[in-house]
Amino acid sequence: MLPAREFSTLRLADVLTSSLDAILSRPNPLGLPAVSKAVVVLADGLGVSSIRARAGHARFLAARLNKTSIIDGVFPATTVAGIATLTTGVEPGQHGLVGYQVLDADRDRVINQLTGWDAGMNPATWQRARTVFDIAAEHAVPSFAIGPKRFTNSGFTGAVLRGATYVPAESIADRFRAARALLNDEPTALIYLYVSELDVAAHAHGWESARWLTQLETLDSELAKFASGLRRDEGLLLTADHGVLDVPATKHVLFDTVPELVAGVRHVAGDPRCVQLYLEPDQSLVTADSLAEAWRRVEGERAWIFTRAEAVAAGIFGRVAPEVLPRIGDVIVAARRVVAYYDSRDSNKGARSMIGQHGSLTDEELRVPLIRAGAFER
Repeated sequence: MLPAREFSTLRLADVLTSSLDAILSRPNPLGLPAVSKAVVVLADGLGVSSIRARAGHARFLAARLNKTSIIDGVFPATTVAGIATLTTGVEPGQHGLVGYQVLDADRDRVINQLTGWDAGMNPATWQRARTVFDIAAEHAVPSFAIGPKRFTNSGFTGAVLRGATYVPAESIADRFRAARALLNDEPTALIYLYVSELDVAAHAHGWESARWLTQLETLDSELAKFASGLRRDEGLLLTADHGVLDVPATKHVLFDTVPELVAGVRHVAGDPRCVQLYLEPDQSLVTADSLAEAWRRVEGERAWIFTRAEAVAAGIFGRVAPEVLPRIGDVIVAARRVVAYYDSRDSNKGARSMIGQHGSLTDEELRVPLIRAGAFER
């Protein structure tokens, strides 16, 4: 039931690691030349399909978008999994952030890995992999993460940006100015620059909205200005964690209203376009296989439905560590049509106001840019 697709040869996991390799004058998967300083921009929610559809409003990005500048993100196509893969260089099955919401089996609860960090979730151990910034420090390469002030001390920041000095900067323009100042001050540096505005606008208004388009134009303009000032020993890469689809409220599927789709289910997690279902542990009437089959009968035309075992065997989470395995749902429902799956029993009704959605295996959600500039341009 999984889609028959070939993932791109170049991976999101290679982007930041290759940038550090370039600073260290080492061969790397992206074939980047040696530099003294590298900047990696992560534009949250900026899919290839959106750039192509709005090419006239993003001339810098669109002019550099071709077959060699398109890569696949990770599954699930969600921020926690994508950014963690970028900053650790390993797949979700290794770093452990395998969904927006996942099961914390030891505490029998669903946790939000983006905003729900608490005393029971230690960022230093829940995210299992070393970061590229930690590795950079071992080689005496200073590393910096530039982003909005509100993320400075968040649990997610501690999990995926550890080893980097966090530099708060509020606007997109401010972040590029901060990056330029660091390039001016540091003889060598690895810089990660995070742009959240596109994803925020897409969730609230849709990627086809005027609000989203304004943010795209701002990013493209600031990026072009920044790239024009790069020196010979400074390289720039821009990528994204995922793309976005607009899903109208008329396409919401309240799956709990069909009893067989929630029979035997203890916890519901994931994203509206990538639902992860966890079974009651002390029962044998409903199995992962039988629940998956029930979903296929009802939703097989609109979603890819597979068990944890099938997902692991297919490698869509990459190599999965034994410690990470229980975090993955017993059954996973990945939307392939323009729909979003909601549990109407959930007390958080605000999530159903989102327009822009992501998480699944469609090209719109998975295919992201890899734009090169400065010393990395080719």
